[in-house]
Amino acid sequence: MTDSIRLAKRVADAVPCSRREAEQYIEGGWVTVDGVVIEEPGHRVSPQQAIHLSPDATLVAINPVTILLHKPAGIDADAALRLITPENLYAEDRSGIRFLKKHTSELKPVDVLETYASGLMVFTQDWHVARKLVDDAATVEQEYIAEVSGDLIPNGLALLNHGLNFNGKPLAPIKVSWQNETRLRFALKAGRRGQIAHMCEMVGLKLLNLKRIRIARLPMASLPAGQWRYLKGYERF
Repeated sequence: MTDSIRLAKRVADAVPCSRREAEQYIEGGWVTVDGVVIEEPGHRVSPQQAIHLSPDATLVAINPVTILLHKPAGIDADAALRLITPENLYAEDRSGIRFLKKHTSELKPVDVLETYASGLMVFTQDWHVARKLVDDAATVEQEYIAEVSGDLIPNGLALLNHGLNFNGKPLAPIKVSWQNETRLRFALKAGRRGQIAHMCEMVGLKLLNLKRIRIARLPMASLPAGQWRYLKGYERF
């Protein structure tokens, strides 16, 4: 495009508004070019292209978001982050938030799951959420389902609840119970990577699969593997 200009300038001239306001409209997903939403203010457009500003457009600042993802087993945090795309947004998301590319900018994982584990993972742009889950980890209960094999040693279930060490230090009491013949439910606070696998080994069991199904008050519920949703405005960990 030899005679192209930045989209922000084109919008600023057309509205009219300041260049900064034009950038806010574009980054907010309110501007289309030939019917396609463009969120990059520096996108180049030609005079022949049709620019449209939504009648619902607002200059309200884009709030930081928190995203809940059902991480499949076998992928690390970086690969999990790449699953946060419009195509993988849970069809029953009820947050009312419109997906914006800016929602994936500076999105940080909190309390990362082991690569072999699956289940609920949190990504956030909100420092309040990060502080709650990291700095206050000792008060945040998490729930896991562990699929195991092997023969539990005598008094093994009691030891899982309290009486084992990890990395040379005694573990605080937690809640462990059988869900069925091959699945254990763990509810613990300030858990550490590898802790549940180690605990199982200490009582004669082998950890086959591990899934996190709840963080504090938020369950994973019916969120399918590989899909994600926004944290709703009223939800709290």
